[in-house]
Amino acid sequence: MAELIAARGVAPSDLGSYQHAVRLVLTNDLITASRPRAGALAAVLRWADLMSRDFAEMLGYTLIATAHQVRLVRRLDAVDASQRSVFAARSGRPFDRRRLAYLCLVLAVFQRSRIEISLADLVRAFTPTANAIDGLGFDATITEHKRAVVDVLDWLADHGALRLSDGSAENWARDAESGDALYDIDHDICASLFRPARPIQHLRGAARLLDLPEINSKRSAQRNAAARRARRLLVEHPVAAELADNLARLTGLVVERRAEGVMLADPTGRFTDQPFPGRGGAVNRTAGLLLAKVADLLEDPDDGPAVTRLPVPMTGEDQRALLGRIDAGRPTDLAADGPAGDRPAGDRPDTDWPGSIHARRPGQHSDPDLEPATALLMAPFVEQTRLAAMLAGLYTDFGASSFTAQWEHDPDGLLRAALQLLDDLALIRRQPGGALILPAAARYRNITAALPASARRDGQAAFDFSSSPEGTP
Repeated sequence: MAELIAARGVAPSDLGSYQHAVRLVLTNDLITASRPRAGALAAVLRWADLMSRDFAEMLGYTLIATAHQVRLVRRLDAVDASQRSVFAARSGRPFDRRRLAYLCLVLAVFQRSRIEISLADLVRAFTPTANAIDGLGFDATITEHKRAVVDVLDWLADHGALRLSDGSAENWARDAESGDALYDIDHDICASLFRPARPIQHLRGAARLLDLPEINSKRSAQRNAAARRARRLLVEHPVAAELADNLARLTGLVVERRAEGVMLADPTGRFTDQPFPGRGGAVNRTAGLLLAKVADLLEDPDDGPAVTRLPVPMTGEDQRALLGRIDAGRPTDLAADGPAGDRPAGDRPDTDWPGSIHARRPGQHSDPDLEPATALLMAPFVEQTRLAAMLAGLYTDFGASSFTAQWEHDPDGLLRAALQLLDDLALIRRQPGGALILPAAARYRNITAALPASARRDGQAAFDFSSSPEGTP
């Protein structure tokens, strides 16, 4: 099968402009005249037709572009934390289940015939529905419930779905009896924000939202679908083994080939929701310093107890556990689709997740249409006590006050936050009692410059992940 060519028909002199537009679409959930910044919408609309073709052919994505907004509808192959990061309060705090539920209920209240709504009317409309859901509810006397509503309205306003024309949601949160706010509704943006791949009321589990392998008698169709899944894996989590060059042409990223694999790297740091390493504050800095300490440990295993290697859990196991946690919050009296539709969804596990779509962890191949897994990935395991000792050494080297007032007296909390960041970046895999060091962490072998001279050993080099020379795929 011939590989599709991205940006067909784009002149070499315009390729940079096209790639910039692609990156804008991939890194923003919604683009309007003012979001993410002035001029972004015009830059994207110039290339909307060509991007729509490339996204559909290469990734199976749908680009919705109008004169006023652009939205990319993705096909999901797996559930991960980056999808939740879209929903956050202005403070940066991620939405919890209550806020996500309130967001859905608020959108459901809006009617096409209404052009504005008061906060008091909105609350009166969605309260009965919220109270009909076990474990949710809404009570205007509970501060956290009101704060959740304000966070939802702020999120909708930031995305252009609402525009505050009078009053204040904050005043309402302080005193629901005397405070109020009036909002104009943009129904087009509301409809764009909520576009599920399938009717949610007919789903028997979260796995049905994912793009499962198609059963097709034509082998060519199966290969095309497998290739699109592989490209999606690389563009969403840019560490994989193949298909990088054409995606580099599409996005303008740089292909890096190392002993541990192939990845797409963004030298600008703008094509990611989590820049690393970077100026991300104490947690980001500590995570990089811990990688340097781990590199030192793996280079010199004779210094202390031997480092053991353990198997990295397969992605299918992660997905089944995560989907199970998501489905645990669903009402159990919803009818399921399919031949067993008269059976409550909560009475049985969802069997549609095959446990073999897309390896999220570098080095694992678990797509049956790509490369079946024949062996588990083994990775070095660093115990929690060692990690804590590493952080204690950093506090000694740099001084506790250098880790900011928030963490100066909370090294345990800082260690948890730094390890969580590294886990989110798929550089480590947190485990009970420690962490597995994944192959992608080897890219940061030269981060040792972040360590003071007194804490480095001469000749510190690469992690001992492979006997292959660096630069060999």
